Amino acid sequence: MDWKPFLGLPLWFWLFVLPSLIVIFCALFKRTASVLFKPVWMLLNKIYDVSGVLAAIFMITILLIIVAQMMVRWFGLQFPGSTDYAGYAMAATSFFALAHALNRGSHIRVSILLNLNQHTRFWLDAFALFIAALTATYFARFAIKANYFSEMLNDRTQGLDQVPERFLTVVKMLGSSPSKWGEMWATSGTEWVYTPIWLPQIAMSVGSVLLAIALWDNLTRLVVHGKSAIRMETVE
Repeated sequence: MDWKPFLGLPLWFWLFVLPSLIVIFCALFKRTASVLFKPVWMLLNKIYDVSGVLAAIFMITILLIIVAQMMVRWFGLQFPGSTDYAGYAMAATSFFALAHALNRGSHIRVSILLNLNQHTRFWLDAFALFIAALTATYFARFAIKANYFSEMLNDRTQGLDQVPERFLTVVKMLGSSPSKWGEMWATSGTEWVYTPIWLPQIAMSVGSVLLAIALWDNLTRLVVHGKSAIRMETVE
């Protein structure tokens, strides 16, 4: 596996060891951790809400695409790539909703063993969140790597969907230094091009990262307050 060093330390340290150490710190120094992490928790709550709003927007986008498909058929016109656009919107809806849905209790959690007693519930819940956080972090790392390789290989859609090349330039600006922006716009055309796979994959990368953060976040809240930020259980 490719785990290149970051800031002098292996990537796996930043992704797995450091969050685990933070959880241990929260467990040992609950009062201090509560004060230190309170503004962080408040900020993360807002980020999760924004992610949920984005998921709702993409869900509405699916509806609009379906309506547009119906209308063009009535007028005998064509809407090339509409199915592909709807698929991208559906993927974005799913991944952007992950973290928000977790805190809303919308993820299926089988809690038969959690209901044995309060002591057992705490440790089993902590263990489940820890394993889930490790798994989600591992998935998020390779989601970003897949995004990177798609851009590097210039992998394009096999469908009929196209996007303006100028729009791709704007998105690329968000992931590059300002010193490269002039060169990027100088080489950018005005035509429409087949959708690069990395564009819809951005939602997968961002959504999976937010889910991993949300799981670590809930684990720290659990060890500090004795309960996570998950508001309700889907399965009791």
